[in-house]
Amino acid sequence: MIENNDVHRLSYNGKEIIIIGTAHVSQKSADLVREVIEDEKPDTVCIELCDSRFQAMTQKQKWQDTDLYKIIKEKKATLLLANFMLASIQKKIGKKLGIKPGEEMAQAIRSAESAGSKIHLADRDIRTTLSRAWKTITFWEKLKLMAQFSGSLIGVDDISEEEVEKLKDKDMLETLLSEIGETQPKLKTILIDERDKYLTEKIRTAPGERIVAVVGAGHVPGIKAGWEASIDLNELDKKPEKGHWGTILAWGIPALIIAMFAASYFMGGKDVGTDMILFWLVANLVFTAIGAAVAFAHPFTIIAAALSSPFTSLHPLIASGWVAGIVQVLISKPKVRDFESLPDDITSVKGFWHNKITRILLVVVLTNLGTTFGNFLSIIIFPLKTFW
Repeated sequence: MIENNDVHRLSYNGKEIIIIGTAHVSQKSADLVREVIEDEKPDTVCIELCDSRFQAMTQKQKWQDTDLYKIIKEKKATLLLANFMLASIQKKIGKKLGIKPGEEMAQAIRSAESAGSKIHLADRDIRTTLSRAWKTITFWEKLKLMAQFSGSLIGVDDISEEEVEKLKDKDMLETLLSEIGETQPKLKTILIDERDKYLTEKIRTAPGERIVAVVGAGHVPGIKAGWEASIDLNELDKKPEKGHWGTILAWGIPALIIAMFAASYFMGGKDVGTDMILFWLVANLVFTAIGAAVAFAHPFTIIAAALSSPFTSLHPLIASGWVAGIVQVLISKPKVRDFESLPDDITSVKGFWHNKITRILLVVVLTNLGTTFGNFLSIIIFPLKTFW
C-alpha cells in the first residue's frame, strides 16, 4: 500500500476508492499514478477527462474532423478560442517543466490498460462547462476574461526558475482558474465548484469494488467535502438557456440605432440626420475592417466583413464576425498540416495568428469586437451631433 499525501482513501456503499490528487504538469504526479495503479490493481480507473478530451488525447487525427462552419454557425468560436488559450498556458508551463501537459492522465490510461482495469471518464463535457461559464458572465466580464487569458499567455514566458519549482507541486490549470475565480466568483462556481460535484458523483458511482480516481489536486478538497452529499448530474449537465437580457440586447441595439437615426432627423434636421447615418456607416465599415485586419484576415474577408457590418448591426440574428469567419474558411481553408501543428502553434502569440484554425477564430472574435466598438462609438456621438 502506497502512502503519500496526494493519495486519499475513501469508501462509498462498500466500494474502496483511492483518489490521487495530481498536478497536470508534473512528472512526479505521473509516476505516482503509475505506482498506485500497479500496486492497487483496481477494477476501474476514473480519470478527469470528458469524452471529447479523451478522444483528442487518444485519437490525434480527431482535430482534422473539426467542422469550423458548424463552430461559427453555433456561435462557439469564442469558446473554442478561450479553450485554446487555456491549453496554451498549460502547455507552455509544461514545456518549462520538461513534461507534456496531461501526462498523468495519459499515464493513467496506459496503466489501466496494462492492469486490465476499466477506464471511466469522470469529468463533465468541456463544451458544457465552457458554455455554462460563457453564458453566465456579462459582455464586459468576457472581455476581462480574455484579457486575463492573454496576459497569462504572455506572462508565462517570464516565469522565474523559483516559480517553476513551486509549480511542480501544483495543478497549474486549477491555479489559473482559481486566480480568475478571485476576480470572477461566478466563473469559479462553474469551472471548479460544479466540476467538484460532478467528479464526486461520477467517481463514487463508477463500476467495480476497487476504484482509483486520478484528478487535479485542486479538486480534491471539494470532492472530500461533498463526498456524502446528494448530487444531481442531470442538473449539472444542463446547458443554460438563452437569457432574457441576451434577447433584449439582440433586438434592443438595432432598435436603438434606428431610433437614434429617427431622433437625429426629427430633432436635428435633415442635415444632422444624414450626417449621423453617414458617421454610423463609416464607423461600422472602418472599425469592422480594423478588427478583421488585426486578425490578419484575407483582404477579401476584410472587405466582406466591412460591407456586411451595417446589415449585421441591424439584424439581431447575424454577426459580422460570422460572415468574416465563413469567408475566411472559404478562402483559406485549414490544411492537414494546420491541424498537425496546432498543439505547437498555440504555445505562442505569433502561432495563434499563423495557424489557419486559430486565425479563423480570431477573425470571428476581433471582427465582432470591431463592429461592436463602431456601434458603441456612434451611440456616444449621437447626442453630440444632434444637440450640439
